[in-house]
Amino acid sequence: MVAKLKDVAKLAGVSVTTVSRVINNYGSLSEKTINKVHEAMRELNYQPNALARAMQGKPSKFIGLIFPNIINPFYAELVNDLEYRLFAKGYKTIIASSAQNPDIEHDYLAMLMANQVDGIISGSHNLGIEEYQRIKAPIVSFDRYLADNIPIVSADSYRGGKMAAEYLIAKNVSHPAILIDEDTSVSPTLNRVQGAIDCFSAHQIEYVPLDARKTNLETTFPGEYDGVMATNDVDALKIMRLAVRAGKRINEDFHVTGYDGSKMICELTPELPTVLQPTAELADLLIDTLMERIKNPDAKLTPAPLAVAFHYPEDR
Repeated sequence: MVAKLKDVAKLAGVSVTTVSRVINNYGSLSEKTINKVHEAMRELNYQPNALARAMQGKPSKFIGLIFPNIINPFYAELVNDLEYRLFAKGYKTIIASSAQNPDIEHDYLAMLMANQVDGIISGSHNLGIEEYQRIKAPIVSFDRYLADNIPIVSADSYRGGKMAAEYLIAKNVSHPAILIDEDTSVSPTLNRVQGAIDCFSAHQIEYVPLDARKTNLETTFPGEYDGVMATNDVDALKIMRLAVRAGKRINEDFHVTGYDGSKMICELTPELPTVLQPTAELADLLIDTLMERIKNPDAKLTPAPLAVAFHYPEDR
């Protein structure tokens, strides 16, 4: 049987009104009373009804997180950081993996709005979803353009792309390939490609752009290339494996750069040169921006891109 407010009040030895005041952090109560109510809530596994709170005009204390997947180590690390930091601020999270499928994302958005979340942080790759322009809840986007009124938090993609290209140039790569995520919007991820292109062009090095969504890694690499700029660390590791299978010497006669630099990847494969996105700082900025949107829904926010770094390979 589901515990009710009156059950908590009875177990704690206080009135229903006092329990409600504790839950809503309203009024002056003694620490002893607050602790008794919380202890009773834990014992009865009582959960305040978020929808009921929202209907009363109170915050639900839930934040929705929408990301393409949480299998990718970078997304997993970022979502974990977001969840931990939001919990410290008194929020619980509803995590939704959109699986790069617009229909799934459509359903998740409807579910989040039905649960009256206080805000949404989206790293969606399903561009062009009309719902984002209609949703009234505060939304902040990670690294993707969703709508004109939705602020974007990102790292310095242009600098990241340039760093990757500079590394390949320093290794005397003469025939590099650039894997490109064919995003037709004005999302910041396009800037990393532009940074690499500008760098290669300045050094008069011809490069081959390849659509990351359509390129079959197994049949393409290593091929005729002596260097590859991958869109993420997972693809970079796959390309390294294919090159080794073909008899190439990684970081000697064949070079691959990754992108993201999650802690797990850097620890398990320190030989992979990659661009490091500042996960903890990104999580802080995403949350700070969302909190500002919740407080001032009409505020025009344009957070500056965060600095990236480069992880140079370690010998094994």
